[in-house]
Parts: sequence; structure tokens; C-alpha cells
Amino acid sequence: MTHCIYRSFLGLILLLCLSNATLAKKQQPNVVLVVVDDLGWTDLGCYNSRLYETPAIDRLSSEGVQFTNSYSSHPMCIGSRFSIMTGKYMARNRRSKEYGTMDLKEFTLAEAMKAEGYKTFFTGKWHLGNEKAYPQHQGFDINVAGHDKGSPGSYFFPYKRQGKPDYDTPDLEDGKEGEYLTDRLTTETLDFIKKNRKKPFFVMLSHYAVHVPFESKTDLKEKYDQKIGLQDIKVGSSQKVWAADEKLFQDNATYAGMIESVDQSIARIEAQLKKLRLDDNTIVILTSDNGGDACKMEHRGKSTSNLPLKAGKCWLYEGGIRIPLIVKWPTKINPARSSHMVCNVDLYPTILDLVQGKQYPEQHLDGTSFSSTLINGDGEQREPIFWHFNVGAKLQKIIGMPKASAVRDGKYKLIEWYESGEYELYDIENDLYESHNLKAEKPELAERMLQELKEWRKNVDAPE
Repeated sequence: MTHCIYRSFLGLILLLCLSNATLAKKQQPNVVLVVVDDLGWTDLGCYNSRLYETPAIDRLSSEGVQFTNSYSSHPMCIGSRFSIMTGKYMARNRRSKEYGTMDLKEFTLAEAMKAEGYKTFFTGKWHLGNEKAYPQHQGFDINVAGHDKGSPGSYFFPYKRQGKPDYDTPDLEDGKEGEYLTDRLTTETLDFIKKNRKKPFFVMLSHYAVHVPFESKTDLKEKYDQKIGLQDIKVGSSQKVWAADEKLFQDNATYAGMIESVDQSIARIEAQLKKLRLDDNTIVILTSDNGGDACKMEHRGKSTSNLPLKAGKCWLYEGGIRIPLIVKWPTKINPARSSHMVCNVDLYPTILDLVQGKQYPEQHLDGTSFSSTLINGDGEQREPIFWHFNVGAKLQKIIGMPKASAVRDGKYKLIEWYESGEYELYDIENDLYESHNLKAEKPELAERMLQELKEWRKNVDAPE
């Protein structure tokens, strides 16, 4: 009799343990990571855009943490996306000097999330290698439209670029005439969330927007054409940054319409999460891969302005690397505006921290978790952030910027044009546009940071 009671007692304890384990698993937060291609730091209403209307993203910002000192690890798409997936600077990528395949040996963020029991989904721009290195081979259970190209053929179905069949977006053959790519990728995301709502999921919605080709839905373009006509701006105004033209105003109605389509995407995702009662237990992260495309010699007048930041995509001035970052988690994160310095190389360890997952410091070598800033509103000043851009001759001709490296340490930033040996030092907190070179005024600081940068370049074996 006593033996039976003892066995029953043990069985009850075991059942309770299993129930608690199941409950803990159910409580794992979902993660939706939205990366908008080429979205500039001032391209959102909550980041002080005068032209672009982003009510859904502004609401996301008001309900989460909006970072004002958030950086991309690289001024171009591939390097930045490599960092998000690996937790490493692109300078460490041994597969290519600047472009190419992400090595299958990398243990990606998606693979880390799968190890925590997450169902993983990717849709949109991949741009990290050929077919053998597509998302489904790098930790994602499902890949929709992710391939090796950096842009779609078109934003309208059938997503083909006239005269360039290699830019036909794959795996979206079943669309309808007039279907818009940003809407379609969002629909694919919503379908995945609905089908997998009973288990933890990790979604990476990597919009092709707002990258070229610049194509907007007609009604939105017409809306912004009218709005631009009412504003006191000189359309097409620019000023020189080195040999390039830097846009002075946000004045492109087509681009504005593309941004609003992204905002509509966020609105639909938020509505779906709320409808399925997943919103309280879902971490939503919105960011960009690099600065807005504001300062290219062959793309003048086509995109955005990053003012008060200098230059844009492909440059190591602030306009090329400072990006929006918003993180929302209703039950855990209090709304705030944070000036804490972070980098998208930090997303890997931060997301794992938030889901209480295992860390992989041997993998995310350069990433530093900022989960404490999110949860507690604190956090020590981040260690220096480094950049390296060994731009080739062809691209250098297009963008007008020579090869460069940079480091931000505290409030100071140093840029070295390492082929010529010239360098510039700025107090970013008090000189956001990087207009006053402090090299001569603070020679000791400049020399210390220059040596710090050179030592880092040597340690990571950065390609020259």
C-alpha cells in the first residue's frame, strides 16, 4: 500500500515537471525581425521625416524602445546582412574580399533559434550567396523569395526586369497581375504565423524595399506628388561630398510611396499578432541594413536625404551607417527612447538573451547583447564599433569614396582613408554632420584611435 502511494506520488511529481516544462516552452517568445533594405535614419516619422508617413512604425516606436545611436556594421547590404546572421564583422569573412557566399560553416542566428526549438521562416532579400547557400541551407525551415540577387526584377508581378532574365525573382510564380512585392512578402509572413501560432517561431521578413528599382503603387505616388508640391523645398537640390552629390531634401514621391507600403506591412503584422493573441508574447524588431541611398554619383535625385547626417549608403560617414532600430515586447520592455550605442552585429546575442537561449560567443565574436538596455533601461557603454570598406575600383567610381576604415569609441569617431594614410576625427555627439575635423586639435586622441583601428584591422585580418 505504502509502495503504491509512493509510486503515485512520484508519478504526480513527474507529471507536474512535464507540465511545467511544457508551459515554459509555450511561453518562449516569438520573434519577428523586419529588415528594410536601404532605409535611412531619417526615413520614418518617428525619426523626424517631414515627408514620409509611417503611422504604424511610429506606433511601434511609441510602444517599444527606439534607438537613436544604432549602427549597421557595414555601409552596404551584404556586409550588414552577414553580420546580422553571424554576429561577426564582414571583415572576418574569408569567403570573399567584399562580396560572395556566407560560409555554410557559420552557425547562423537562424540555426541558433532552431536549436532552441523555434520554427524558422525567411522571406525577401537574402543576398548572401548562390543557391547552395540560400536561407533553407542556413537554418531557415522555409525560404520564400530569398536568392542571391540584391534587388527584385520589379516590385510588380511577375517581378521581372525587362532585358535581364537573371533578375526574375524565383518562387513567386503564382502571383496575380498588379500584385506588389512588399504586400506579397507580408502575406507570406502572415500565412506562416497563422499556421505556426501554436509553437514558438522566428520570422525574418527581409523586405526588398526600399532598394532600387524605385517603383511605388500608383495611389501612393500620387499622394506624395501632391504633398511635395505643397512643401517649401527645391526638388533635386544637392551639395558636394567629395566628388559625389548629396541630396538635401526628401523629395522623391515614388520612394515615399515605397516607404508607406513598408509601413502598411508593419500594420498588417501587428494586426495579425493581435488577432491571434500573440502580440504580448512576440518580440518585434524593425531595422535597416545600412544608411539611406542619398549620396551616389550615378543615382542623384532618385532616393532620399539623410540630413542632418552626412552622405549615405556606401559611405562611412554617419549617413551610410547610422540606421533606425525599434524593439517592442509589450510584457517585458517598457517604452523608451535610448541613446545607447548599438550595432546590428549585436542582434544575434541580444535575441538569444531575450529568448533565454544558449549563447555562442565563439560564433558571434563581435556582437554584444544589449538586452539589459531593453529590459532594465541600463547597460554599460558599448565597446568601440569598427567598420571596414575595401571598395573596389568600379564601385569607387560609382560612389566617389575611396577605401576606408572607421572606429567609434564613445562620442568620438575616426575615419581612415587607409590607402592615402589620411584620417579624420569627429565629436559625433556635438557634430552630427561631421563637419569639423578635430585631428589637429586633439592629436593624441586621434593617434590613439588610429592605432586602435589599425590593430583591429590586423586582428581580424581585414582584406586590403
